[in-house]
Amino acid sequence: MDREPTTTLVSNGLADTPAKQTQPSAPEPLRGSVLVLIQFDVCEEIRLDELRNILGARTAEASFKHQAPGYVRYHRPPIEETLEPLILDSGERLEGQIKYYDYGVVSLVFELPFSGGWDTLVQLSCRWTSDTNFEALATRIVRQKLERAAPALVKPYASQEGGSEWLQEDYFIFHVKELKLREIDAAPSANDLLSAHGDQIAQVVRGEMAMLSDGERQEILQSRISYYPNDLAVIGWNAAFIYDTDAGAETAIQLLQYANSQLLEFRHYDELLTKELENVYDFLDAGGHGLWSRWRTARAAAKLHTVLLDVNELTERADNAIKFLSDMFSARLYKLCAQKVGVPDYKDLVKEKLQTAEDLYRFMVEQFNQSRAFILELMVVVILIIELIYFFKGRPI
Repeated sequence: MDREPTTTLVSNGLADTPAKQTQPSAPEPLRGSVLVLIQFDVCEEIRLDELRNILGARTAEASFKHQAPGYVRYHRPPIEETLEPLILDSGERLEGQIKYYDYGVVSLVFELPFSGGWDTLVQLSCRWTSDTNFEALATRIVRQKLERAAPALVKPYASQEGGSEWLQEDYFIFHVKELKLREIDAAPSANDLLSAHGDQIAQVVRGEMAMLSDGERQEILQSRISYYPNDLAVIGWNAAFIYDTDAGAETAIQLLQYANSQLLEFRHYDELLTKELENVYDFLDAGGHGLWSRWRTARAAAKLHTVLLDVNELTERADNAIKFLSDMFSARLYKLCAQKVGVPDYKDLVKEKLQTAEDLYRFMVEQFNQSRAFILELMVVVILIIELIYFFKGRPI
């Protein structure tokens, strides 16, 4: 990868002199940053008040200075903490933040400034979207943080599952703050940008070095949204391209974080329901239909019903974690983000499995009630027979 533009940004001006000698009046066409978003589902709930006290004892107040935009309201705002800068083996320096959501998701964001041409941005996209080193790095950071935050965690999944890996999601945001078009002196509009560099934007969103087909390019660029003439967001399932100022891009970045955290939660609920349904099917296949076995269905049905209540409560908490107040653009932007990353698909899967679980619960309860009614009727018949025997022997009970 051509790392010269990045090195220039972090060299504190040491590399400026040669650049000025060779190209005194040719600024870099693109300036912005790459954001790597990695999220983990670590527990059922995080007690944010308790966590705030823990972090407040060892972190500066500036760690929590970032607030949601005024038109986006969190039911329980997540807590943010600034991470120490990371230096990669390549020499690149990444700023990082970690965010804790009350429904048990921990989100890390690493940011790498860049400057250069469109070829540089396409190369960055191809390289970073296929790089798996961030997963191990992020996992190590989260484990270190959760060791200190353990008192604020409710039912941590790692300890319950014998130390197995958490569910995780990653996402990449390519944020362009400044760009120049040869034929336009001022900041280009979204339409000008799409006309001149729509092919490269599609490559960035897909993480592909090769030029895409017209049909694929059109499908990618359909998932775009703008509020002003000179801002643009193109949302993909694994990456997004944003052309906006820092303040303007903040809303899209936060909504992409929230949408991915919702996807992670619904993936967890889907796996939880799948395992529970498999247990119920195994119980029924192992003889749960027998007369005496049906007495055990009450315990299995009660366990299934508890899972149903827990999942309904957790899904409601995740759904209502954020509200949009009189801002239809933010609502439409979130809907687009959620649709592209796959939240509705997993949400529908969870709803279908909840309905299946409810049907099974009713079936198991009905089986138990039938068995109980049969046993009670059988006891009445036995008592009646005993009374008749004693009656005919002349020994009334």
